[in-house]
Amino acid sequence: MHQPVRWHEWSTEAFALAAEEDKPVLLDIGAVWCHWCHVMDRESYEDASLAEVINEHFVAVKVDRDERPDVDSRYQAAVQAMSGQGGWPLTAILTPDGRPFFGGTYFPRDDRYGRPGFERVLRTLADVWKSKRGDALETAGSVLAAIEHGESFSGRGGSLGLELIDKLAASAVNQFDPRNGGFGTQPKFPHPAALDLLIDLASRTGNEAAKQAAAVTLSKMAAGGIYDHLGGGFHRYSVDDRWVVPHFEKMLYDNAELLKNYVHAFQSFVDPEFARVAKDIVRWMDEWLTDRELGGFYASQDADVSLDDDGDYFTWTLEEAAAVLTENEMAVAGLFFDIGEMGDMHHNPKKNVLHVKYTVDEVAQRLSRSVDEVRRDLESAKKKLYAARLLRTTPFVDKTIYTSWNALAVSAYLEASQVLQLAAPRDFALKTLDRILREGWSTEVGLAHVIAYSDQQQARQRVAGVLDDYAFLVHACVDAWQATGEMRYYNVAMELGDAMVARFYDATGGGFFDTETPTGEVLGALVARRKPLQDTPTPAGNPSAAAALLRLEALSGREDFREKAEDTLEHFGGIVEHFGLYAGTYGLALARLLLAPVQVVVIGSDEHAPQLAAMATARYAVNKSVIALRREQVLAENLPPVLAETLPALPMLREQGSFAVVCQGNSCQPPTRNAEELLRELSGV
Repeated sequence: MHQPVRWHEWSTEAFALAAEEDKPVLLDIGAVWCHWCHVMDRESYEDASLAEVINEHFVAVKVDRDERPDVDSRYQAAVQAMSGQGGWPLTAILTPDGRPFFGGTYFPRDDRYGRPGFERVLRTLADVWKSKRGDALETAGSVLAAIEHGESFSGRGGSLGLELIDKLAASAVNQFDPRNGGFGTQPKFPHPAALDLLIDLASRTGNEAAKQAAAVTLSKMAAGGIYDHLGGGFHRYSVDDRWVVPHFEKMLYDNAELLKNYVHAFQSFVDPEFARVAKDIVRWMDEWLTDRELGGFYASQDADVSLDDDGDYFTWTLEEAAAVLTENEMAVAGLFFDIGEMGDMHHNPKKNVLHVKYTVDEVAQRLSRSVDEVRRDLESAKKKLYAARLLRTTPFVDKTIYTSWNALAVSAYLEASQVLQLAAPRDFALKTLDRILREGWSTEVGLAHVIAYSDQQQARQRVAGVLDDYAFLVHACVDAWQATGEMRYYNVAMELGDAMVARFYDATGGGFFDTETPTGEVLGALVARRKPLQDTPTPAGNPSAAAALLRLEALSGREDFREKAEDTLEHFGGIVEHFGLYAGTYGLALARLLLAPVQVVVIGSDEHAPQLAAMATARYAVNKSVIALRREQVLAENLPPVLAETLPALPMLREQGSFAVVCQGNSCQPPTRNAEELLRELSGV
């Protein structure tokens, strides 16, 4: 708003103005948390002389990629087709009807880094539009055709068998780095869906390679600098292959999905370190990314306070650490976190990224001290360092509340609450879900993508929900029903499932589009229809939607939901194995299709119920649900149709005390009050 460039929102009015003035459109797509977007803002868009060039020759449109993922995904595809690379900031020049004829990412203000200066680029393209328009239009046509072709792929064929899941998992295992964890080389991203696929496969089949890849990766990440050892939570990705130096921004979606990973790993591998990290993620999200009063999870926390630092808030020089610690604490923390005179950051070599170099036992041995003393001093040092860090200027937190990301966080909190037996995350998840449904959902208008903006004073146009919003929110509502037994969550999950099919399902070709079928004028590259299959940082829309329908079918008996889910997975069955590591969500959805759903229903609310629930959660399985119900609810038959056919007839309902029953497919085993017996029953399904 403060820049001298006359920015417009992505809107019909902006493109109408470009047509009226016969100017091309300068499209800038960035993100609140994106460092190089801030650099380009300061160097170019806050430069008065360059703003004059832009305002004279272009209609400038600025888009937040988190607010408009539909716009971002299409122009990313366009820029990749033109330049071979994408990312943010995304810079594209469009015709007045929105077709791109030039694109790139970051451009410096003047010629440097081997890149042409932005002013030279803009003047050249303004001249192209005036004197070589035919060339520009020809390029725009071919790029749009490439987007439409590239985004409309499908690949029916092959069989939807468990062997396809094995192939996807094998692709991840083949890229596994056994020394450092993770997949491939630098930069390293976490790949949460692939990790869940490996955990599920390891639990279900005893696949040792899958277990090793998942467990080592999660352990190495938790020891690395990508993990915030003071505040909790994870940064976005690591620039090196040892997870030491991250890009320091912290995203809601990363932490929500990684929270699930650590919870699932604890369920399956029973390593208390995984439970500790999961609780620490919740601690950070509670402290920094939540609206405690109204409910809701904020979108992100920036990496930097200014353009002149690079994670300075999160990093330490030896002198900075020594200034707040005692001599004994510094000796322990220095060894444990590898804090030295020479650090890890290029912009300031004295800055250290805290990461675990030695275990507590190794530190104790090196310092000739007891393990208990070292552990005590380490905990004290962490608290003091964190308290000192809180005195620094804090990187900006984007308080925008996005439906899809909040739904992921609601599901993650509910799973953490159930497995780790924590009440507070459950309560906050339900408070958040209630707010999203209250403020963002109506059967007439549909679902909104944005529930609230960071800047509440600025009026914004409503942004319609995309496929991710609907699919992720169905999962969150089913999770809430499982956690509470409240039928309102089941009922709204069914409403959302029906709406998702009506608004996004391709009844002719199969699969789901990422945006609703357009009813009016379509701007620019939004004319290209996409059916997302590949996991980005977030789970892919099509397999997420298929999995959501399968969960609804397991409770409602709605065969039409199962048919559409199966058709969606078949739509990509012939090509999905080529996506390997990036098709984890597809593999998990396929497991839901092929494996009979296992429902562990714990009925009652006495002191034995938590013990039964804890035993029921042992060993993660994507097709297993643990459902908590009150006895009176079952007696009143206030249940989804599938469970209403079986549960009210159980004789134990007329007796005192909690019990559990395991149902698989269309049959249930005899109920039990004994936790060990329940575990034996579950080992056979």
